[in-house]
Amino acid sequence: QVQLVESGGGSVQAGGSLRLSCVASTDSPDTHSRDYMGWFRQSPGKEREGVATMNTVRGATYYAASVRGRFTISRDNAANTVFLQMNSLKPADTGVYYCAAGTVYGSSPLHKAWYNYWGQGTQVTVSS
Repeated sequence: QVQLVESGGGSVQAGGSLRLSCVASTDSPDTHSRDYMGWFRQSPGKEREGVATMNTVRGATYYAASVRGRFTISRDNAANTVFLQMNSLKPADTGVYYCAAGTVYGSSPLHKAWYNYWGQGTQVTVSS
C-alpha cells in the first residue's frame, strides 16, 4: 500500500502561482508500484484528467497540452515527494487536484487507468 498526502492548494487570481506537494509513504520495499507519480485534476461535471506525470526513476516528464509551459512537475526522491509548480494560472485550471502513483506499461502515461494509488485531493480555485 502507498499513502499519498497532498498539500498546497488554495485560491488565487488569474495569472498567479501555486505549488502543490505530494508526500508518498509506504511500508512496502517494492518501489515499482510508484515508478510514476503524477497529478490529475477534476472539475465539477468533468472527468478526472491527467495534468502532469513523471517517471521517478528516469526523470522523464509528461504534460497535458493545456498546461505545458505553465506547469512543472519535479521530485525529491530522498523525501518521497513530488511537486507541481503552477504558474500563469487560469480560471480553467480550477478543480480538485489529486496526486497519484502507479506503473505505466503503455504509451499514455497521463491516463488515470495506470494509477492505483490516489491522495485525498486538494482544491485549487482560480478567479478571473
